[in-house]
Amino acid sequence: MDATIVGRSYPPPAPHEVTADSVRAFATSTGAAYDGGPAPATYPIVPAFAAMMGFLEAEDVDLARIVHGEQRFEHARPVVPGDVLSVTLTVASLRSIGGNDIVGTTSEVTDADGALVCTGTATLVHRATAGEEPS
Repeated sequence: MDATIVGRSYPPPAPHEVTADSVRAFATSTGAAYDGGPAPATYPIVPAFAAMMGFLEAEDVDLARIVHGEQRFEHARPVVPGDVLSVTLTVASLRSIGGNDIVGTTSEVTDADGALVCTGTATLVHRATAGEEPS
């Protein structure tokens, strides 16, 4: 990956409508139950993943070469059914270790009014292929 991506923001994917059914499906997939109310704290990964895929596509990065190292969310408020969330991903850092690129991203998750709901940070490892020179 090229160091010029640091500081670059990527266009948000289509807004994500939070429904009770989507929250229930997410909770069930993680082994939790959902009986209404706010979504689990990790639910924003659903729209954030779409933003990450947009970043990888824009940079022509093969998902098969990505290892998701870490994910965190800092919430301004809970996510609730009825929210319509948009996510803007920005590359915060890039470094090379052992021929692999370590990419730090920040994703701002906002509601339909543009108010911050949460900020996600992620660490992605872009694995080098055999014979590839490090960035």
